[in-house]
Amino acid sequence: MRLSSILAGAVAALALAAPALAQETVAIVGGRILTGTSVIESGTVVLRDGKIVSVGAGGAPAGARVIDAAGKTVAPGFVAVDSGLAGAEVSSVRGTNALRNAANNLSAAFDVSYGLDPWSFTLPVARLGGITRAVVVPQHPGSSGGHVHEDETAGVGDGGYQTPGLFAGQAAVINLGPDLAGGGADILVKPRVAMVAPFGEAGAAVAGGARGAQFVLFKETMAEVRLYARNKAAYDRAALRDLSLSRADLEALIPVANGTLPLIVTVHRASDIQQVLRLAREEGIKLILDGAEEGWLVAGDIAAAGVPVLLNPIDNLPSDFEMRAARMENAAALNAAGVLIAIKGNEGSTHRARDARYNAGNAVSHGLPYQAAIAALTVNPARIFGMAGQFGQIAPGAAGDVVVWSGDPLEPLSQPSVIFVNGVEQPLASRPLLLRDRYRQQTPMPPAYRN
Repeated sequence: MRLSSILAGAVAALALAAPALAQETVAIVGGRILTGTSVIESGTVVLRDGKIVSVGAGGAPAGARVIDAAGKTVAPGFVAVDSGLAGAEVSSVRGTNALRNAANNLSAAFDVSYGLDPWSFTLPVARLGGITRAVVVPQHPGSSGGHVHEDETAGVGDGGYQTPGLFAGQAAVINLGPDLAGGGADILVKPRVAMVAPFGEAGAAVAGGARGAQFVLFKETMAEVRLYARNKAAYDRAALRDLSLSRADLEALIPVANGTLPLIVTVHRASDIQQVLRLAREEGIKLILDGAEEGWLVAGDIAAAGVPVLLNPIDNLPSDFEMRAARMENAAALNAAGVLIAIKGNEGSTHRARDARYNAGNAVSHGLPYQAAIAALTVNPARIFGMAGQFGQIAPGAAGDVVVWSGDPLEPLSQPSVIFVNGVEQPLASRPLLLRDRYRQQTPMPPAYRN
């Protein structure tokens, strides 16, 4: 069968799977409910009009469709942070990757929300891992997306603007429940939720090779942004001195400079973490640390600054000199110090976004309290990105993102039996499963499958 036929079949199967209507009342009864902040034994969750309307020990309301969750675990949909979902199909194939930008006159203003693909094959796979929301971030040298080269990302090339660019672009929040069967496909929840920039070795490389150069260049960039913000009329009249950034980038960086838009800083080494914390204090920048493999060494400093961390708790091997002190107890140490953490998937959280729950389970085995691990997958990401109460928890008024698991969601063998996104039941299907079923039914089986 040709690839086009396989793709068409997969899309059709996923789109035609009949989800429950968001307008109907659904009661999930009898399960062990992980709300994101507490546990309710043998509770009931009621969904209506895309929202959670109640959670507690009561029974199902009259007329509701009842889902029996006895002996199962009911949890909020997980949130993939630092994700490439819907933004890249194959990261090494440029035509399928909307997360990279190599324009030298557009770096900070690069907005990933315009390149999102609601028909991406990555979404159903991640959803089967309990992921119902994601923060999609642009790629840059040093990002967890992997296989990203300095000449393939924002700000490189010749031209009259700052070369290279210090910023990779702006992140967006999406949901993983496109209503393909109903004719809708909008997965965008909120664009431009954070700016993204590399620091450490990667940041030094794009600034000319030295860490000190990047910090000086960053401070000068913020000064230019503030100068522009105060003198837009003069800029329009060409009565302002030449600036090193394009107008689009200057505009995009104004909320970063005034501390209203968080800056996701990819950084690994403890000393680099201390320096970006100092930079944030000096410049009034709102920070989110990404990576922070040596964060446990300076956990008190991070906590005192009130800066959250996006981390992969199984990054425990020193792949370079920036991670010499990486250890499996990083998540536990940061949490114990009072740092707000969110747990990532693997390899850029695109094809392996579903690994986030396994990573959380490993963090628990190395000292992170179980409820803290659940929070790091659910409520914490919503808090970090300024959307607390909107998703990531089972509570009245929150989005109807609920997953019924066969067992403990942090156990690898547990699987979802029911998935709701925005109150709409989702098909338990993906392209890999469709291909599996196709070859399972083929007669005769291909030679490789006969033994």
